[in-house]
This record gives sequence, C-alpha cells and structure tokens, in this order.
Amino acid sequence: MNQLQQARENMIEQQVRPWDVLDQRVLDVLAEVPREQFVADEHRGLAYSDYQLPVGFGQTLLKPTVDGRLLQSLALRPTDSVLEIGTGSGYLTACLARLCQHCDSLEIHPELCAKARAQIQTLGVTNVTLLEQDAAEAWDARDAYDAIAFGGAVEAIPEFYKTKMAIGGRLFAIVGDRAQPTMQAILLTRMSATEWTRSSLFETQVDPLVNFSITESAFVF
Repeated sequence: MNQLQQARENMIEQQVRPWDVLDQRVLDVLAEVPREQFVADEHRGLAYSDYQLPVGFGQTLLKPTVDGRLLQSLALRPTDSVLEIGTGSGYLTACLARLCQHCDSLEIHPELCAKARAQIQTLGVTNVTLLEQDAAEAWDARDAYDAIAFGGAVEAIPEFYKTKMAIGGRLFAIVGDRAQPTMQAILLTRMSATEWTRSSLFETQVDPLVNFSITESAFVF
C-alpha cells in the first residue's frame, strides 16, 4: 500500500467513520474516488487530512467528514437524480455520481467547471452533466430531483430549489454566515407539494457559495 492509499484508509477509519458515517456504500465511494486528483499538486499530501483545501477562486474542498455526512444523509439510490450546487473541484460530484443514476452540477466559475469536467472524464465518470451557471439565480432547472446537495454555505434555503425537489426528495445544505461561530447542516425532506420537514444534522463551518445572500428575494428561512 502506497502512502496515499494509506492516507485514504486512515481518513475513512480515523476521521469519517468516527463522525458517524456508517453507510458502507458511502465509505466504499470515499475509498474509491482519488481525492488527491482533485487538489493542486502542492496540496496532494494533505488531500486526506480533515481540512478545507483551496481549489481556486476563493472556493474550497469540503472536509472529508462533511463529505461523508452529506452523502450519507441524502441516502441516495441507484435510480436517483441529483442536483449539486457548486461543483468546485468536482470531487463531491464524482462521489455523488457513483451513488445515483445521474448528477447535474452547477459551477459559476468557467475555469473550475472546465477543470472539474476534465478530471471527471479522466476517471471515466459518464453520468454527470456540468453546467456553467450562477446557481443563486433562477434558471431552467428540471423538476423533481430526488436529491439536492449544496457544496457550500448559504444564509438560507432558496425557495426555488425547494420547489425542484421530488415528493420524498432530500436537500442537504449548511446554513449560516461567517459572522456566526458555527453553521448548521440541515436536511430538508419534501413530504408533499406544500410540506417539507427539516432536520438538524450537525454544526460546522464552511465557505459560502458565491452570490447566495439572504437579501435576495428568492430566499426564505
């Protein structure tokens, strides 16, 4: 076992699993997707550390523990359609794709979108559609996603995305702002056309998604 393989195993056994990520499918995905290929060369040695690593344009890779809890909380099925807000490096995109039928992912920065697309293609992942799109604006999104994942913090959950959830669909988001000492990871589940339930999962602190602000009229909390 080489050094990176050992680091990946240590990440799972010493960081992710102790954070109550026990879904074996999720653990298998984290063991399979080469996280080091989604960070800059100078950060490869830290790829499996529990840090938010920079990926460019002020964006960061989520911590492995947060990735694990996100993937587990969405309880993805092989037939699910998934929407990811904030492609970033494409690492979480590749993980989501292994657990669902198809993943649409939005990225506002063209350069990040292009790099993520190239890396995902290198891994042979074919069930992903990457879109250059400001996700903070209403866009021509299809209806009835089984799961929606926000890859960074928002100050509130956009009403627009709540309406794009299928009945029984799940939405993961980290809600809060940098002025707060912690943010709250939450899971929304759509129970009917007009009813959603909300569960608090854990506290953390992550970087915000670009252009998402509580002042925008699309947001309710």
